[in-house]
Amino acid sequence: MTNLQRYFGTALPAGAAPCTGSRFEHLAGGGDRPEVADRITAEDLVAVQTLSVTVPASVALDLLEGPLGEELSSLLRFIPRDIDMADAASVHLTDDSPADRAWKLLRDQPRVGWVTAGKLLARKRPRLLPVYDRVVRCAVGRPSSFWLALHTALREDDAALHHQLLRLRQAAGLPETVSALRVCDVAVWMSHRAADHACP
Repeated sequence: MTNLQRYFGTALPAGAAPCTGSRFEHLAGGGDRPEVADRITAEDLVAVQTLSVTVPASVALDLLEGPLGEELSSLLRFIPRDIDMADAASVHLTDDSPADRAWKLLRDQPRVGWVTAGKLLARKRPRLLPVYDRVVRCAVGRPSSFWLALHTALREDDAALHHQLLRLRQAAGLPETVSALRVCDVAVWMSHRAADHACP
C-alpha cells in the first residue's frame, strides 16, 4: 500500500481509518466550487482543521461576516480557480499578485501565521496554490518563494513532474478532485514526517 492510499484510505485494512486530511479538499463539495469559490465559508474553516490548524474565533467571524472576509473575497475574485499551477503564468504567483496579497492578508491576522494562511488558500484554490507547512518545508528547504520554486519544478521538462503526480494519483485510485499539488503535498508529507508528527 502506498502512502497516498494510506492517507486517503483507498486501500486500508478493515477497521482502519484514513487520515482526517483526506477530507480537506472534499468536505462540503470543496472550497473552489463556483458558488463559494470567492468567499470563506464555515466549511472551509472546518476543512483546515483536518490539517491540524485552527483559525482563531475572532478571525473566523471576521472572515465569515466582517470586513476581512470582504477584503479577501475581493482578492479571491482575481485568483484563477480552474488552472493547475503547472499551466499557470508566474504572474499569478509573484510578489504582490492577488494570491500573494491574499496570503499576506491572512498571515498577518492575529494568531494565524503562514501555515494556516496557506492552507486556507489551498482550500480555495487547490489546483493553483499548494499546502505548505513545517514538515514540507523541512523536506524541501526554504526557497525565497516556495510557490515560484514549485511552479518552476512542475513546468520543467515539459511538465514531467506534473504528469508524474497525475500518474501517482491514478495509481492510488484517487479522484480527479485531488489536485496534482495535493498529491505532491501528501507524498512529501507522508514520506518525510518524523515519528512525533501525528497524521492530520
